[in-house]
Amino acid sequence: MTLDALKIGETATITAVGGEGPLRLRLLDMGIIPKTKVMVRKVAPMGDPIEIHLRGYELTIRVDDAKKIEVEREEADK
Repeated sequence: MTLDALKIGETATITAVGGEGPLRLRLLDMGIIPKTKVMVRKVAPMGDPIEIHLRGYELTIRVDDAKKIEVEREEADK
C-alpha cells in the first residue's frame, strides 16, 4: 500500500521510496527513508496535502508525492 491510503492516526513503516531524480532525493533528504515509522496526523479538508509525523517532527506532503511512498501498516492498526 502507499502512504496516501493511510487514515488519520494510523501508523506504518516505510518500505520503499519511489519517484525519480530530484523528487526522490528530496523525499530522502526529508527523512522519508525505508524502515522509518510514520503516522498520519492530519488531512486537509479537500484531501490534499496530508501531514505526517516521522522522526520527531511533522511534515506536510502532497498526495501525489505520498502515492510514491510504499508503506506497510503496523500490526496493531490492521
